Amino acid sequence: MNPLIAPSHGLTGDGPAAASAQGLADRRELAFIAVERTRMPMVITDPRQAGHPIVLANKAFLHLTGYSAEETIGRNCRFLQGPDTSRASIDEIRTAVAQDRGVTVELLNYRKDGSSFWNQLCLSPIHDDDGQLIYFFGSQLDISERRRAEDQEAVERRLLKEIDHRAMNVLAIVEGIVRLSNATDAKRYAASVQGRVRALSRAHTLLAGHGWRAIPLTQLIKSQVDPYGSERITLEGPEVTVPAQIVQPLALVLHELAMNAAIHGALSLSTGAVTIDWREDPTDHRFRMRWREVGGPPPAMVRTDGFGETMIKAIVQRQLRGELQQDWHSDGLKTEISVPLAGNAPSGG
Repeated sequence: MNPLIAPSHGLTGDGPAAASAQGLADRRELAFIAVERTRMPMVITDPRQAGHPIVLANKAFLHLTGYSAEETIGRNCRFLQGPDTSRASIDEIRTAVAQDRGVTVELLNYRKDGSSFWNQLCLSPIHDDDGQLIYFFGSQLDISERRRAEDQEAVERRLLKEIDHRAMNVLAIVEGIVRLSNATDAKRYAASVQGRVRALSRAHTLLAGHGWRAIPLTQLIKSQVDPYGSERITLEGPEVTVPAQIVQPLALVLHELAMNAAIHGALSLSTGAVTIDWREDPTDHRFRMRWREVGGPPPAMVRTDGFGETMIKAIVQRQLRGELQQDWHSDGLKTEISVPLAGNAPSGG
């Protein structure tokens, strides 16, 4: 006999009391049939018994969890919990039961075969005519598809936000390129803008190849200086990783130095050479890079032509939040750059 259906022993006769009792028994039987046949997974537990066991589980619940009735009846509902079930959700259920109140919770549960599903559990207390708690009624709803859709939507929102952020950064850098490039000569202006955009493109390719994560500084430097004669450029320094958000502006600085060295500086003469060395300063989490040229033309010639000084200074100070020092010595240009590796989010223009 179903434990939720009260026995009708002692109810005899044909009077109103007997008819009322029979009607009550019929309603209970109908309620049991409704619970048993509904497509909504449901269980009923008995808080008066030790361990708060399940005393009824309908077919929909057995189908959802993969357990048989014999494996379910008499057990506490926590057998559906697993390694990734939220402790906060479990505590919320435990508190509601202790306080004799209903609760709706979404938690990760596990089937008999070990597979998981997201369960929207609705728990409600059942009281007798005297107001005494006699059962807890729990309905389950498999919301795994909805949760997956929500997770996918959240991922897509984060991706779109990241793409928007990257696009805005690139547009800000391009705006700076256009604004800071010397426009007195149309051909030179077009060539300089195209060269700087190509430098951005190389940085973008490098970032894409690393999944838009931090990349080795050596690779970044080589991507920008190799087109200008790697055989005369020496790299010296430990392995330092550069945060993705500063790769493109830093690439422009390197491009500007290399381009001007090739046109006006040490790399414009066959006797010239460039040494690039760097180190990471662990005290303030910065990296410091030095660009040293030797064997080039007289410094005065370089300074008269501008040497992209405005572009380099604007990028280092405004976008990289770094420090820049440039000195023109008799043996060539020396540039020192200090850039923070942490908390650096380039600003526009």
